[in-house]
Amino acid sequence: MADERKPAGPPLRSQSPRPIMDSKSPPSPPPSDKVSSPSPPHTMTPERRTIVEKSLKRKLDTRCSLFVLIYIMNYLDRNNIAAARLRGLQDDLSLDDQQYATCLSILYVGYILMQIPSNIVINLISRPSLYIAVVMLVWGLISTLTGIVTNFSGMVGTRFLLGFVEAAFLPGALLILSKWYTRKELTTRNAILFCGNLISNAFSALIAAGVLSNMQGVLGHAAWRWLFWIEGGLTMAVAISAAFILPDLPTNTRGFTEEELYVAQLRMTEDVGEEDKDAEGQKIFDGFFMMVRDWKVYVMMLAFTAYTVGLSFNAFFPSLTQTLGFSYVPTLLMSSPPWAFACAVTLVVCWHSDRTQEKFWHITLPMVGGFVGFLICMVTLNTAARYVALFLQASSYAGFVVFYSWISSSFPRPPAKRAVALAAINAFSQLGNVAGMYVWDLKEDGYRKSYGIVTSMFGAAIFGCWVFRTILARLNRQLEREEATAVAEGRVPAGEKGEGVVTGSETEDGGVVGPRVVRPFRYLL
Repeated sequence: MADERKPAGPPLRSQSPRPIMDSKSPPSPPPSDKVSSPSPPHTMTPERRTIVEKSLKRKLDTRCSLFVLIYIMNYLDRNNIAAARLRGLQDDLSLDDQQYATCLSILYVGYILMQIPSNIVINLISRPSLYIAVVMLVWGLISTLTGIVTNFSGMVGTRFLLGFVEAAFLPGALLILSKWYTRKELTTRNAILFCGNLISNAFSALIAAGVLSNMQGVLGHAAWRWLFWIEGGLTMAVAISAAFILPDLPTNTRGFTEEELYVAQLRMTEDVGEEDKDAEGQKIFDGFFMMVRDWKVYVMMLAFTAYTVGLSFNAFFPSLTQTLGFSYVPTLLMSSPPWAFACAVTLVVCWHSDRTQEKFWHITLPMVGGFVGFLICMVTLNTAARYVALFLQASSYAGFVVFYSWISSSFPRPPAKRAVALAAINAFSQLGNVAGMYVWDLKEDGYRKSYGIVTSMFGAAIFGCWVFRTILARLNRQLEREEATAVAEGRVPAGEKGEGVVTGSETEDGGVVGPRVVRPFRYLL
């Protein structure tokens, strides 16, 4: 998964214009000739830099792979209610369709409330791995307790708490990844993370089929209750390992050498021309206020929310598959292949997005595929055609993953602002999930009207992405003008277009580290 980068040396202060998005950030300390990062080894040749960087990324990829398993458990615990519905949950709890939809949507109310506070906290602490582990342990316990509820109010309460606690994971994981991986690497790593989401959609159906078909009446309990108990217990087991495996920060993570931690910090400095740390004296809510003043955030919020409404079919996927006319076990088994296909499509799309450093088309083209899938289900009840349509719908998740990396790359510094922007955009988008839970009450003609609603939402999301791309293109032109002015005035040395300025550095004890390429910042389109 590693990509080849030009070897570089120690972090120097940026010699390119600061990104526009930091214009409202607290002022940086005065320039200094001292290297602000931890002192590098006496010498680090380009060849040594390459070896250390490969070792760093190999260790990092291995440890971050646990995020995939955690995300699988996250989605299993959130979405197992859809499979449980097929085996009597709704009847046993005497829920009508509106009450069942409320049980689904209330999770996102808790999810919305907790995301921003959680990411503010995780950006401040030095051991985010412990934070994620404790959060996971608690949501596993709540998921387990869902198996003992007996009425509507009990289900609403546990679902709200589950969403409130689960809210910490996804924006927290995205923030941790953005502290280690450069913009050229982040989309692929986000794709691997989101494969946990897609795999859980595939395997949750298989696990549910096994539990629901074999556990009915065991110890006098309904099979759907066993589904919550088994999956919640597995979550708590995984949570314990997270505290020991997940990385913390590039400054303090155990299991990496001093050279590897130094290169980890250096890579992030080179990526946008300044260090990935908040200004000294910055207050706890400064990142929040920076985010509020940046109107680009609101464009992304609206586009992402429309996209989320369009993807709301996910929570009803077993019910949509059931329209093919099969019994509940074949229905659950047939729900898995579309998500396995979506996982493969997502990896390819995100890898290509990283390779080309392009976002807009890699987001919108998967939506077009989902758009076609929606239209097929609106115009025909043919079994084969509708099953193919389910594959197209599931594959539209690929653009959703690219969207998350677009957020990180569009608000790269300071990290306090990036943390809040990730959480705020993701939290606001959950309003789309709340609304989406009621979209699928329209069951006539194989959910034709529901498909019409999500089709229009995809159209709105594509338009919003185009608006955001236009804004970033305008900002890039402004950056180019500012850079040209700085070069003309002699404030920065001229470099080859797109390559930046090659510099070197001498350490205090006479060791030489370099060369380093200071690349001018540009927003990714």
